[in-house]
Amino acid sequence: MIESVKIRRQCMLDFYSHYEHLCALQGSVPLKAVKANLAQGALDLIVDRIKAGDWAPLLNAIRHNKTLTSIGIRSFHQQGLGESGVERYKTYFRRRIPAIRSKDLTGQLCKAVKGCLSISGVLKNLELQGLLLRERDLILLTKGLATASSLESVSLAHCPIGDGGLETICQSVKNSATIRYVNFTGCSLTWRGAEHMANVLKHQAMKRHGEAWAESLRYRRPDLDYMTGLRRITFNCNMLVGDRGASAFADCLGEDLWLKALDLQQCGISNEGARSLLDALQTNTTLVVLDIRKNPLIDHVMMKKIIERVLMNGNSANSEYKWLTSPSSKDALKTRPKKRTIVLGSGRKGKATIRIGLTSKKSGSPGKTNVSVKDSYSPKPLPPGTKGFLPWRTAERAQRCRGGPVASTEELPVKIQTGIPVKVTVESASTSETEDTEDLDDVIHHPDLAKSLDKINVTKYQQLQLELEECMEKLKEEQRARVKAEERIMEVMILN
Repeated sequence: MIESVKIRRQCMLDFYSHYEHLCALQGSVPLKAVKANLAQGALDLIVDRIKAGDWAPLLNAIRHNKTLTSIGIRSFHQQGLGESGVERYKTYFRRRIPAIRSKDLTGQLCKAVKGCLSISGVLKNLELQGLLLRERDLILLTKGLATASSLESVSLAHCPIGDGGLETICQSVKNSATIRYVNFTGCSLTWRGAEHMANVLKHQAMKRHGEAWAESLRYRRPDLDYMTGLRRITFNCNMLVGDRGASAFADCLGEDLWLKALDLQQCGISNEGARSLLDALQTNTTLVVLDIRKNPLIDHVMMKKIIERVLMNGNSANSEYKWLTSPSSKDALKTRPKKRTIVLGSGRKGKATIRIGLTSKKSGSPGKTNVSVKDSYSPKPLPPGTKGFLPWRTAERAQRCRGGPVASTEELPVKIQTGIPVKVTVESASTSETEDTEDLDDVIHHPDLAKSLDKINVTKYQQLQLELEECMEKLKEEQRARVKAEERIMEVMILN
């Protein structure tokens, strides 16, 4: 603690100087990430690599802060998702569990945020993403939200608070005069959570109707846009909301005059829930965003009707409430096929490694044309001992090395069985750059090798089988491209 009250008051008006002073008292080094966005009045941190000893000065600085306009604490630690049992066992010891996962530290963080909310008059955005918030943490956060005087946006994305945690948060959200946007993406919510949020909308609507009646006296016209209360609710990635949760939202949306945007992506809604939302839009003329994309149980015709009806309410493209972008369609274009590596074995000449995959654009000697992605598709090689297997590596080395020595490490464009280009790298463990010509002569004049060279031609049946595999791969690519095109068409329709 800082003993001088004068120094403490000065530090409240300068967050970083206060943080540096606390680090100096503790004998630690200030984190560089803290200063990254302070020029814009924002504290935005990814806290997975912050050690437990570095948290004390940071939390103390947050608790006494009066200048920050935005606080973002994010954690992306996910342990063992999408892995097999062996891989999960290996990654458990390779990845260190962040310090923010401990109960004591999350409690101290919520206590610091509560103190900042109670004294700050400029804090507008609060984002806690991917944190394990317990019941006592949510109670502390609720007390802080109840005393906040300037907070407009609250985001608890990917915090598994559940329906009970959401009910605790709603106690302060429904009585707040400043909070306009809440984000509960991926919070393990069900239809009960949707009902809790619908009750908040009904409670705020009753208060707003009273204010609107008071402002309409003496032939005045009330301005609904400047009234307090929620304007946007984001409920994405809560698959158990379902049709019952959608109908709960539809019941309060039918007569609501204030909510502008409702996001329900990946909420397990079918045509029944979508139909109830469409019926609510018959009387609702203020909702400008109703996002029900990524719900595969909704027909394309029903989704198009809802989007068209909502766009008619918008009227202007300059609205501050925008449609959230869909990240999946963009991330799918960034995926790259992985190369397969086959180790044939090791001998006295070294270890041979085959890398089979798509040829890169930069690889290729002058005078040779680059191969397109479709032409460079390589089938799965046949294992030794099966019908049609050819010892192509030995034969190719023998043919290339008859005229002279060959380098120990080089890339050879080889055509296997049907002329499909494969990039082969032969790695040698020996230090010499040339090989003995006597060993090559033994390989060339070997009688078994001569018989294998006579069997290089492949039968028609094998050629047709490989062509069928290529056609099936092209068909899958066309299907994926069609799905991406339909998603892009839907986004363009929304933007237009």
